[in-house]
Amino acid sequence: MKMNIEILSTAIVYPSSPSFQPLPLPLSHLDTDRILHLPFRTLRLYAHDAADSFASALPAALALYFPLALPLRHRPSDSRLQVDDAPLAGVSLTRAASPLTLSDLRAAQPGALLLDQFAPDPTAGEALARPLSIQLTALACGGLAVGMCVHHALCDGAGATQFLSTVAGLARGAGPPTVSPVWARAELLGPRTPPRMEAPLLREVLGFDDNVTIDGIYDREAKTGSLVRECFPVSEEHLNRFRNQLAEEASMSFTSFEALSAYIWRARIKASGIRSDAVVKLVYSMNIVKLLDPALPRGYWGNVCVPVYVHLAAGELIEQPVWKTAKLIKESKNGVSDEYVRSYVDFQDLHYADGITAGDRVSAFTDWRHLVHRDADFGLGGPVSVMPLTWRLLGSSEPCFFLPGDMGNETEKNAFKVVVSLPEKTMQGLKQSMKVFAS
Repeated sequence: MKMNIEILSTAIVYPSSPSFQPLPLPLSHLDTDRILHLPFRTLRLYAHDAADSFASALPAALALYFPLALPLRHRPSDSRLQVDDAPLAGVSLTRAASPLTLSDLRAAQPGALLLDQFAPDPTAGEALARPLSIQLTALACGGLAVGMCVHHALCDGAGATQFLSTVAGLARGAGPPTVSPVWARAELLGPRTPPRMEAPLLREVLGFDDNVTIDGIYDREAKTGSLVRECFPVSEEHLNRFRNQLAEEASMSFTSFEALSAYIWRARIKASGIRSDAVVKLVYSMNIVKLLDPALPRGYWGNVCVPVYVHLAAGELIEQPVWKTAKLIKESKNGVSDEYVRSYVDFQDLHYADGITAGDRVSAFTDWRHLVHRDADFGLGGPVSVMPLTWRLLGSSEPCFFLPGDMGNETEKNAFKVVVSLPEKTMQGLKQSMKVFAS
């Protein structure tokens, strides 16, 4: 493979004020969910090179988010992850240069080996020993590629954006955030005494597999063969027309997420050729910050989403009108309450050692359009593009991401992209179905 990166330097960066006395720091039962036992890689593209400002601000940001500079380990008592009390591991910061431009990277297909060169790619063991690593690559056009790998047990997409926004504020000279990060994870999202399970939907979709405790949850590539990735642009005009059609048929309105997730789920299951009596599942993540009673405090930093499921027989999903599936997704969202979250946490407490899994036929969806990407502005403007480089999500190796359109293009500010990972045969069928949303 042709290398398009020249590594200029790699340094280990430490918090600027390491005066704290770190102890073993327990994570919440959401953080230690096995579906989050993986490093997650992202790439953000900028029109201007602010690498020096980023590097200068990083130590002060790490002083606030110090667990990012500490190793993770499995505690002997129950194998759950925790932030270790070992000496500071620091954060790996790589500086690089590339002869490529923003246009070259935007034109690359999702999952292309080309893009993989622009972000750190540690092994699972390396990601535990040093949970955060960053690569800043100066592009030939004067732009900057910011590749980041953070262990998912420490934060989700919202938490990663929160950390980057802190780096950005310091880089711009705006100072630290007005609300400091809150670390009381185990206290705020730990199990009840005694733990109990009062959300029936979770019992219907979650089961157990001893292999999960040994091999982890992400082994589907070996079962399904090679996976391919595709990016589908979605026209706002065509999507609104589709939503209006569903609203008329159902006599109720649907969000873009509800309508498009229902459509894509049906299309991918239909294209897969799975037998009609097989139970298939859709899963998506839902933010719980304001759903809990009491709500999580401002500044809470950690995984703040729970997985939410919809399940149907494949034949029923394919045969029923799309609006009925969209309605099921809407109803599942309305069913997420404080009790749902507490029951999920308690289920993790009661059955973690049993290998919790939703099974093999899971279609995962996540929506990154509403993360506050513009706040990750290191002094010369926010990112013009944000993309995932990891294709394992919510217990599935076939995720679907809803991403913002080109944030540097005024004509695309309301558009978005759908990026999907599927077996090649299934992808061919989905391509045909997605043509209705192209401009």
